[in-house]
Amino acid sequence: MSFDDKVMEIPQNLPMLPVRDIVVFPYMIIPLFVGREASIRSVEDALAKNRMIFLASQKDITEENPSPDSIYTVGTVAMIMRMRKLSDGRVKILIQGVAKARVKSYTKTAPSFEVAIEKIEDIQSAPAPQTTVEALIRSSKEQIERIIALGRPLSPDILLVLDDVTDPGRVADLIASNLGIKTQDAQKVLETADPIERLKAVNEILKAELDVMGMQQKIRSQAKDEMSKSQREYFLREQMKAIKSELGEGGDSKSEEMDELRDKIVAAAMPPAVETEALKQFARLERMHPDASEATMVRTYLDWLVDLPWSKRSPDALDLNEAREILDEDHYELTKAKDRILEFLAVRKLKGDDMKGPILCFAGPPGVGKTSLGKSIARAMGREYHRIALGGVKDEAEIRGHRRTYVGAMPGKVIQALRQVKTNNPVIVLDEIDKLGSDFRGDPSAAMLEVLDPEQNHSFRDNYLNVDFDLSNALFIATANVVENIPAALRDRMEMINIPGYTENDKLLITKKHLVRRQIENNGITSQNISFTDEGIKAVIAGYTREAGLRNLEREIGSVCRKVAKQVVMDGVKFVEVNPTTVPELLGPPRFLRDDKLVDSQVGIVQGLAWTQAGGEVLMIEALKMKGKGNLILTGQLGDVMKESAHAAMSYAKAHMEELGIPDDFFEKYDIHVHLPAGAIPKDGPSAGITLTSALVSLMTDTPVRNDIAMTGEVTLQGRVLPVGGIREKCLAALNLGITNLIIPIANQKDISDIPKVFKDKINFILAENLDEVFAVVFERGEKAARKPAKKDGKKSKSTAAAA
Repeated sequence: MSFDDKVMEIPQNLPMLPVRDIVVFPYMIIPLFVGREASIRSVEDALAKNRMIFLASQKDITEENPSPDSIYTVGTVAMIMRMRKLSDGRVKILIQGVAKARVKSYTKTAPSFEVAIEKIEDIQSAPAPQTTVEALIRSSKEQIERIIALGRPLSPDILLVLDDVTDPGRVADLIASNLGIKTQDAQKVLETADPIERLKAVNEILKAELDVMGMQQKIRSQAKDEMSKSQREYFLREQMKAIKSELGEGGDSKSEEMDELRDKIVAAAMPPAVETEALKQFARLERMHPDASEATMVRTYLDWLVDLPWSKRSPDALDLNEAREILDEDHYELTKAKDRILEFLAVRKLKGDDMKGPILCFAGPPGVGKTSLGKSIARAMGREYHRIALGGVKDEAEIRGHRRTYVGAMPGKVIQALRQVKTNNPVIVLDEIDKLGSDFRGDPSAAMLEVLDPEQNHSFRDNYLNVDFDLSNALFIATANVVENIPAALRDRMEMINIPGYTENDKLLITKKHLVRRQIENNGITSQNISFTDEGIKAVIAGYTREAGLRNLEREIGSVCRKVAKQVVMDGVKFVEVNPTTVPELLGPPRFLRDDKLVDSQVGIVQGLAWTQAGGEVLMIEALKMKGKGNLILTGQLGDVMKESAHAAMSYAKAHMEELGIPDDFFEKYDIHVHLPAGAIPKDGPSAGITLTSALVSLMTDTPVRNDIAMTGEVTLQGRVLPVGGIREKCLAALNLGITNLIIPIANQKDISDIPKVFKDKINFILAENLDEVFAVVFERGEKAARKPAKKDGKKSKSTAAAA
């Protein structure tokens, strides 16, 4: 059944049905499924009248309730030929396009669309030669034939229909309606009124479609050729195996290889769950072709499983005396770290193998021997040693490994370390754990939580292995310079052992015992060519290094040895003694100059004690008054905390002017300038509180401060002296300068035990609880500055960081 639009009258107003993902052309017969309530009403309205309906495409197919603005204005008038209601509430209609039309206006938008339309006639802008029209029609037919030949699922009947059609517009509409092109492209064809231009547009679409299908055919052909080649090679290999078998020239190498791999899996003594997974992957590998890419991946995975030390462990050396000798031989001092290892060995000896390894973190400045101590611990325990450098690691996969789906995937650093040492109880040093980074690839410090948690690491799961591995037998030792940079959750899982910087005496002993011998050997000379005196070593330490560790000191000792080696070779020198006189000749002028202690007592100048990464320091705090209005000027690159300490000292002095003997008009006549020399070095911390207060009170009362005394401690507005850190380093720095009288907070009395006895016996410790006790000692006329003790609240303050 068909309709001729030339004799059929089309009403001016028609119900409209918005259609999605399709453009209906004239003469096109197609079934449509109608499910939207408004669309069903439009169909019912058309059936109630003359069965005619206007079909227009939606611009956005995802819009469930389109508005007039989201519907194309050009569409097709169609006749509903058949209608059937479905069980799910939808309606199926069969329609035939009659003519193109354009929407003039919407006469109704609810509950369904009704539009006023005008019919669109084909208009040829300029008459085209018949030969041009014929050429376009033939080109279109030929391209359709080629598309069908390349495998496009089009009805072959379209070719028969095209043979009977000579009108270019109808040819274009017929091809566009059957080709299944994009809605936007089909709409452009529908809206083109000139039949010749419409057919040209369809020809361009056909050409583009042919190019795409030609490329698809080429790709399919290449894939088929590669598959045929692979199958041919497989059959040839199988034939070669059969021929070799008949000739007796060796057995099946693959079978032998598989048997060997199976034996390795059994011999690895894996846990039952791991062995089950390994045998499962092994069965997959047996069924694969040897040249398949997945076979290589599975084989690599199985190699990792069989190489890991699932049940291999090295016996611990449980002789504590021998372990102590090894630790003392390699490192000087570091008593806390050594005792912790000996405690572990003692418990291990009593308890046996059923014991988890501790998680330790050695924290301290660079160059104090944290990493090398881990190596000594492994030697003392008789275990394998492996170091994992974590500085700059930003990818979580570096710890947990990559999943096997990725090309080039491999396990993380922890599993790699275990494979390398071949035992499951090594000493693993996690070097520079405070310098872990994070970016878009994940947070490695979060991945370390499982590794370093004794409650979880017995079932550590690497992404590559995807099976559990027991890490609880390993001894993990992390190293860090700045503990505050370690995330709190990770820091909570580790036992922190602080390794302080070395004192000058420590450095002297270590240099004599280790560094000199090592550098003499490294530089090709002998003890017959060079000798270091104690004073010579001290001159190198004091004048050419400023550090808590030993790295720069060893470099300077090496530089001295190289220069002596040069003299031995070039100048024929037989022997050089390194003493305070020869050190500047070998190394040049000293790079660091140490301040001398005060020669006499002065007003407004006090010796304070500070802690730095390189150890303790003695700071001179200077206070000067000048005409002004009571302003306080602070210089010397002071941090915020130290500035606050100065203001607190100033407030204390103002509040106790009468008791301290400060003139009533002092703050109306004078400004005060406080300066800490070495202005290029930043300084901060609260431990200069009593020093700043003493300097200010000395200046305001014109009372000299004793030059044979140094002090440290935080001060409150009530005059209480609070504890600070770094007592050991501060006291040794004062002793190096010849200062033996030291004022420290009474709450720091417990820290005196950390100072070696040989130095402790030389120091006169003055324990202060409040500023009155400080003033009574530091001022040469103590009775002038003393006042009644401040009341205490009975609570002890937490230890605070020292001035840096």
